[in-house]
Amino acid sequence: MMKARVTVTLKNGVLDPQGKAIEGSLGSLGFEGVEGIRQGKVFDLELADRTDAQAKADIEAMCEQLLANTVIENYSIELL
Repeated sequence: MMKARVTVTLKNGVLDPQGKAIEGSLGSLGFEGVEGIRQGKVFDLELADRTDAQAKADIEAMCEQLLANTVIENYSIELL
């Protein structure tokens, strides 16, 4: 069994209202000086028997088709 982690984040220049809300909430909780929070999502996957190359190709296809909106999001893949 192979494990992988996909991290999806908004591209630079894309408005992140959830990140701004988190930034404001942290400030109201007394955490001063926190700026530029960007929110994202993480997917942990377990994949049955594959080589590293096959796993990466399959995960890239998953990201392109479902896990990420590649118009506004970037993704990175880490094989664990």
